[in-house]
Parts: sequence; C-alpha cells; structure tokens
Amino acid sequence: MNDQSPNSWESRADAATFYGFTDLPSVKQRGAVVLTHGKGPYIYDVHGREYLDANSGLWNMVAGFDHPGLIAAAQEQYARFPGYHAFFGRLSDQTVMLSEKLVEVSPFESGKVFYTNSGSEANDTLVKMLWFLWAAEGQPQRRKILTRINAYHGVTAVSASMTGKPYNSVFGLPLPGFIHLTCPHYWRNGAEGETEEQFTHRMADELEEVIAREGADTIAGFVAEPVMGAGGVIVPSKGYFQAIQPILKKHGIPLISDEVICGFGRTGNTWGCETFGFVPDAIISSKNLTAGFFPMGAVILGPELTDRLQRASEAIEEFPHGFTASGHPVGCAIALKAIDVVMNEGLSDNVKRLTPRFQAGMAKLAENPNIGEWRGVGLMGALEAVADKATKRPFDSKLSVSERIANASTDQGLICRPLGQSIVLAPPFIMTEEQMDEMFTKLGRALDKVFAEVA
Repeated sequence: MNDQSPNSWESRADAATFYGFTDLPSVKQRGAVVLTHGKGPYIYDVHGREYLDANSGLWNMVAGFDHPGLIAAAQEQYARFPGYHAFFGRLSDQTVMLSEKLVEVSPFESGKVFYTNSGSEANDTLVKMLWFLWAAEGQPQRRKILTRINAYHGVTAVSASMTGKPYNSVFGLPLPGFIHLTCPHYWRNGAEGETEEQFTHRMADELEEVIAREGADTIAGFVAEPVMGAGGVIVPSKGYFQAIQPILKKHGIPLISDEVICGFGRTGNTWGCETFGFVPDAIISSKNLTAGFFPMGAVILGPELTDRLQRASEAIEEFPHGFTASGHPVGCAIALKAIDVVMNEGLSDNVKRLTPRFQAGMAKLAENPNIGEWRGVGLMGALEAVADKATKRPFDSKLSVSERIANASTDQGLICRPLGQSIVLAPPFIMTEEQMDEMFTKLGRALDKVFAEVA
C-alpha cells in the first residue's frame, strides 16, 4: 500500500493525472506507483522500493533503464542537431541512415520507410497508404481492413478500429469497414475434438468466406500481429500464416505484419514474421525500435507496396501525410544504436539463451491447478488463470483475479501485467538467469496468495 496522505506523491498523481489503461479501483485502493529512476531491469519508486520489471516497461525497455550507449547516443545527437522534421525533401542524416538500416535488416530485398511517433500512428498511416494507393489505381471502393478479434493495433480512431477489443465500443468504434475475424487461439477457440491442424484449416476457411461475403474488390488489406501481444500473448495455431497468406495473395490483398511488439528480438528472431515463416508486404515497427528510449514508429514497405505508393504519390506530386516529429534526428540516432545493441551487442543472443529457462519457468508455474494454459514464444509469455482447469472455465470477472495477481506481485517487488484473465511476462533482453529465477519465485508467491483467496 502506498502513501495516500494529501501531499504524498500518490495523492498528487491522482489529483492531476487522468489515467489511461489503468484499473481505477486498484489505484483508488492502493495509490499509484510513482517512479524516480531505473537500473538495468529494475525500477525504483519515490519511497526507494525496488521492482524487477518483468514487462520491460511496456514491452519496449529491452536494454534496461540506464543503458550507457543509448544515453550517449541521445546526448550526442541532442548536442549536434536536436530536432527536425522530414517534410519537403529535408531530413536529417540520421534519418537517412536509419531508413537504410531498416530496409537492410528487413525481410525485403528493397523498400522504403515512413516514420511516425508511435505504433498507433504507424498503423493509422498504413491504412491511409492502402486507401490512397487503391484509389489511385482506380479501385476507391477497396477500403475494408481485416484484422482479428483480440488483436491490438493502437488507439487512434483508425488503429482502435483495427483493434479487436470490446472496450472500444465505448467510443462508438470500430468505424465502418473494419472487420474482425476469429482469434487464432486454439486452446480457447478450438472446437471439442478439433485438432490444431483442423482449427487452422477452419481459420483459413473463415477468411475465404469473409472475402467472398464482403467482396475481394472491397478489401484494402489484412493486418496481423505475428503474436497477439496485448491480446494476452496469443501464439497463432500451427501453420496459420502459411494457410492464410496464399488466400490473401490469390485475392490481391496485402498482408501487413504488425511488429510493434514482436519486432527486434522479442520472439527470438529479428522479426516475428521470421519466427512464423512468412514474408509480409509491409512491417509496422515501434517499441523495440528505440529500446523505449524515444517515441518512434515506422512503416517499412516491401518492394511492391513501395512501387505502388511511389506511383500514386508522383501522380499528385506528394503523399499528403506526415507528423511534425516524423524521422526526428534524435529518435533516429537512438534507433540506430538500439538496433546495434540488440543485434550486435549480445541481447538477441541472450534472448535465445534464456528462452529455454523462461519456458521451463512458465511450464512449472502452469502446474498450478488454477493455471489453465501457459503460452508464449521467445521472451514473451502468458499464464491463463482458470477457476476449473478441466473445463477451462474462467474466474468470475468480478473477482479481478489477474489484477489481484499483478498487485500481489507488486507487493513482492515484481512488475507484471494483467490482461483479461492472464498474467503477461515480457522481460528485458538483458535479464540474467538469477533475475529470471527471481521473477518466477516472486510471481509464484503471488499466484499462491491470490488463488488461496479466490479458488
């Protein structure tokens, strides 16, 4: 429990801050956690308490909270050229170098990069790109966007419409033309007696049926996370992308891989699409792109979409879209260093080295009778709480089980994330074996405490 006296940091936070994506009953009861600094994978609050952050901030602080190389990259660029845009054919040298690097490390033979300030804006931009190019090619009716139930693609009006979460109904979303297919979560959505292969086939059949119903000539694109991160680390059923991509190609529908969470190492490879064996038409990047040290997003276009968008833009002399801080020189300098840190300074190797230990720890916790499933890939995973393991029956939502587990973990000095009935872990890439053991020990204690209260 935090200090909630009138002049405390917690009370000041509550008085002046309008919270987003925050369980308000918990904050009212417990107070906010007001932080001052971080060291490695640990963060510290105003009372000097230490927490192991098992969610890398919000998936993104993969190099920890005080990486000297990333701090130096920011300081040096601020001293040299602290800010600029990427409009009117004027852009920083750092922006050019980052574009070259992103195309180089992408799965594409060639391409171009468009910068935003977040993953939400990158997905929003991608949709406008698709609408723009289809209209330029004489098919303005191709505006429908296909995503999946439980997917998360952002919070702008367009990217929230892509997000297949019921909470967006409070905003009157989704907008017309955003269609959500079944979440490819075999454990939860597989029919009784249905094999995983049959489930994947059913997902492909559903896609064919939706395209036939809506009309292929009305669909602008299909956007998918390789692993649904904010959906609760939903790993697609085996062979899912190999089943759906040929269908999309047959109908001329671009496949976009939303790699905001999966990209730059989280799944064990540079890209999530690499982990799951498919090459998309474009990639959406953010979060790990700068290791959380700067707000930045990017649309990385493959060669076909690059050529089509280039032609459409040249026809009207410009692509009329952008943001003041697009391609910010400091952000680009940080991103260049972050990519180097992840790919060349051992972080990617550490993900691969720790993944077996991470998965073993998750499997051990899943032996608990109130954990129905553990799922994950690389250094991202989730534990699904259930009232009954045999029937997969969830707890009554009024019990707020995952929130209680997260709060109990915080009391243990561990930050983890509640998502629905799941607890999500996405530790920083710099974790040691000892820190990973600490993470599982503390989470195990929290699980035991909460399940003893509610089971």
